[in-house]
Amino acid sequence: MKKSVRIYIAIATVFLLSACSKDFLVKPPTDAITDGNFYKTDDQVLAATALLYSRVWFDYNDKASYNLGDFRGGTAFSAWNDRGNVLFNTTGNTPENGAAWRSFFIVVGQSNLAIENINTYAGAGVSDQVKKMAIAEARFMRALAYRFLVMNWGEVPVIENNLALLADTSITKNTIPSIWRFLTGEMRDIAEDLPETPLRPGRLTRWSAEGMLARFYLTRAGVDGSGGGRNQAFLDSAKFYADRVIKNSGASLLRNYSDLFLFPYDNNAESLFSLQWVYSGPTTWGTQNSTPAYLAYSPDIANGDGWGGDKGATWWMISMYDGFNEMPDGSMKGRTLDQRLKATFMLPGASYPEITQTIPGGGKQKLVFPFSGTDNNFLAIKKYVTGKAEDVGGQAASQRYGHDTYMLRLAELYLIYAEAVLGNSPSTTDATALEYFNKVHTRAGLPAFEDPLTLDDILKERFKEFSMEGMAWYDLVSLHYHNPQKAYDILNEQDRGLFFTSPDQFPNPTEWTFTKTSWFSERNITANSGNFRLPIPDAELSQAPNLLKPATEYIQQ
Repeated sequence: MKKSVRIYIAIATVFLLSACSKDFLVKPPTDAITDGNFYKTDDQVLAATALLYSRVWFDYNDKASYNLGDFRGGTAFSAWNDRGNVLFNTTGNTPENGAAWRSFFIVVGQSNLAIENINTYAGAGVSDQVKKMAIAEARFMRALAYRFLVMNWGEVPVIENNLALLADTSITKNTIPSIWRFLTGEMRDIAEDLPETPLRPGRLTRWSAEGMLARFYLTRAGVDGSGGGRNQAFLDSAKFYADRVIKNSGASLLRNYSDLFLFPYDNNAESLFSLQWVYSGPTTWGTQNSTPAYLAYSPDIANGDGWGGDKGATWWMISMYDGFNEMPDGSMKGRTLDQRLKATFMLPGASYPEITQTIPGGGKQKLVFPFSGTDNNFLAIKKYVTGKAEDVGGQAASQRYGHDTYMLRLAELYLIYAEAVLGNSPSTTDATALEYFNKVHTRAGLPAFEDPLTLDDILKERFKEFSMEGMAWYDLVSLHYHNPQKAYDILNEQDRGLFFTSPDQFPNPTEWTFTKTSWFSERNITANSGNFRLPIPDAELSQAPNLLKPATEYIQQ
């Protein structure tokens, strides 16, 4: 296998046989490594935490990541499927809602069990360094899962010890401020216990944790703000940790944005933390990346899957890219220098020589995204779509891909720094904030930004930089903490309807014209305080009625 952490994933898979059941709030998971004879060497302990990088996140990564992060966030849409998320009508029965909730609590439960087992069973053959790091890995994953839980569902129960639940029937939800207090304090401690360089390729480092601290503090500044403003002390903390990671981690932006998603991109210089998926044959399940199966627009470029034909960029997302201008008839027209568009979405006539396309008659060619339709078509998703098995060294089969999922990139730290400096001001001309913002902006092929930076500028940059990485929804939740009306306005102004994209020539177009489909009516959503938070899945409420009780402050164990 191509990287060390994946060797441990393969070892540990033998012991992790199935996903946690829905009764995670009642009893500890029983499907993890529990054999006391297993935790006797460094390699065994590393194997025990390896699955925290993959399998426990599977149900979230599979379809929920983009359904919640991008469909609800408005950067992409599905015309005929997943409409509850696209139309901002996610319910307690929406499949991706339940899958995400389940996955995050699987992460929590398995992390708790790993901590308990390592503390209980780790023998003399386990080095102090590995024991400390492995526990920190589990705490990191648990904290990240709680970040997703609190930002999606609000008040949720914080569980640090699943075993204690056996004797505790009064577990209830905890308040949002107390959860964020727990998360920032927890991640500070985690950073102290992780090495500055990865013990194995793909493993967490101090900079993974400090990068998350910067993200956490930027969000907490809104949670603990007042009068619509953000807490300055937490803005300063976000700036401090972002700057430390930028200057000390050794991470660097890749020269070309598109390289971030060209095989083999795993564990590159820009990645601070990625889910570590592994292709180990067509029969494995749970440790591979299944998401590309649902994103690839056609079986012609996939491996027996390719079910993303009705998915693509929203009209609103395309309007974010500089160079597309609104015309008097309401259409958009132009081209953009922003290289992120081609690397994220496919426009008619765009070429992707790294992807092989099957053509009628059994032939093959390098992909040129086709021009089809008469009054609607889709700007198909490119990001994370790497092609057929022959395009990735044979490391792919239907719903089984080996490339990783970014969870934290250095580019985000540059933008966090800029936003933390901006803080509660309408704009900033801070030289370092502009320098860091332009690291991301100019890497995309755009001229340096010289105007005072505003929050709108930074949000626009984030939407383009991280589109189809499951980020937009959480950026809007973070905004909602301190400026809910602005979050509603952004969402309610989005056009999420069908449109037709026409190139001026095919192939190798020089510009495109975008025209809205006149007969399609479901173009806009209504976002407000009543639907901004996801409902707890119905299946969970039926099994854990305490989730209906008022939330209480969380006091860390």
